[in-house]
Amino acid sequence: MTLRTRLTDTFGIRHPIVLAPMDPASGGALAAAVSAAGGLGLIGGGYGDRDSIEREFANAGNQRVGYGFITWSMALDPALLDLALAHKPAAMMLSFSDPAPFAEKIRAAGVPLICQVHTLEHARRALSVGAAVLVAQGADAGGHGMTTRGTISLVPNVVDLVARERPEVLVLAAGGIADGRGIAAALTLGADGALLGTRFWATQEALIHPAAKARVVAANGDETVRTSVYDIVRNRDWPVGYTGRLMRNNFVNTWFGREDELRRLAGSEREKVEAADQSGDYDVSNVTVGESIGLVNDLPPAGELVERLAADAEARLTGAVRSIVVH
Repeated sequence: MTLRTRLTDTFGIRHPIVLAPMDPASGGALAAAVSAAGGLGLIGGGYGDRDSIEREFANAGNQRVGYGFITWSMALDPALLDLALAHKPAAMMLSFSDPAPFAEKIRAAGVPLICQVHTLEHARRALSVGAAVLVAQGADAGGHGMTTRGTISLVPNVVDLVARERPEVLVLAAGGIADGRGIAAALTLGADGALLGTRFWATQEALIHPAAKARVVAANGDETVRTSVYDIVRNRDWPVGYTGRLMRNNFVNTWFGREDELRRLAGSEREKVEAADQSGDYDVSNVTVGESIGLVNDLPPAGELVERLAADAEARLTGAVRSIVVH
């Protein structure tokens, strides 16, 4: 049995599983491993860096992979988009800000546009500019997002909106999905597939320090929080409404709720965080993952994980059908 959906048919993949373009975890090697195993791997472009675009596409080898940008940051140097499109990615994902200024260029290049959305307003805007795929991301996701909606209610709302306004558009569920149960649930909610971040963050190919990975494997889902403390200390000017979900640690516990004071001291605290980045001190540096860390208990190769997730999702759906008795 295989899970065939509109996503698998559209992108020519075997499993309705997409790697989130996480910065810095989703490098070319991780994206390639996901694609080779039958999913769709997306390289994380993060805040935009010319050298990393070239390096990570090279690291992906001949595998068909996509790319993803933090839209507001890429807008500071739009030539980054041209550079990424020159590599003919399988898809281009835009997140966090209006995709309109870049949508036509992406579509003109013949590249499917994926837009991450957190509200119905975001979804309508993405549909209006010609997105081929919407990623409905709930607030339980790791990394940046909005606190407004949970995954389990946002996804069917977006699915229904798409069905009314542009039924040819695909929908992916994101946020809190880390095993076959979550993928099965996403499909049951009407999504065409699932986009996973945290679960792939904890794989052998992810560009993450081993000490950070070890923390995630040992953690539970109660250990995350939404906060702006690292955006403040790293001097990243995120749009209003966005915060990041990450693991609590000593640094977060010290500054959570004291953000105004942190702004005044950001320079000196930034030095501490940057030093911690280099040394692998995650009592100070950030571990950017979502609530699904409680479902992560090993560090497999990404290709093995894709196969495992797909098999688990298939078994869950088959088992659910068999166990339900209709009177």
